[in-house]
Amino acid sequence: FTTYESLETRPVVVVKRSGERVAYDRSKVILGVTKACEKRPVSLEEIEIIVDRVEHRLAASGRREVPSASIGRHVMDELHEVDDVAYVRFASVYHSFQSIEEFHELLRRLRQERNGRG
Repeated sequence: FTTYESLETRPVVVVKRSGERVAYDRSKVILGVTKACEKRPVSLEEIEIIVDRVEHRLAASGRREVPSASIGRHVMDELHEVDDVAYVRFASVYHSFQSIEEFHELLRRLRQERNGRG
């Protein structure tokens, strides 16, 4: 079985921040990652691999209900390894930045990590 087939045979419910529960939808995760990677050197194949890895983590957790925030963190972890700009784009939506200072702080941490001090 692939990760996708595993999630299909064992339904996962996503618990949104509002508390609403919805069925996991792979296409929504692909759309979010695709938007973050727009005009970046990230192929559709790489996007599929990112989503496969996220789904593998979900399946490995064994949980039937997964907070949407957990999925977002997994996506950010994967994007962090693939493309800094896509990571920052996704993180800015995920964290719902309210100020330029919050955005600047994320960039500062990213720079530190890339320089080996993080």
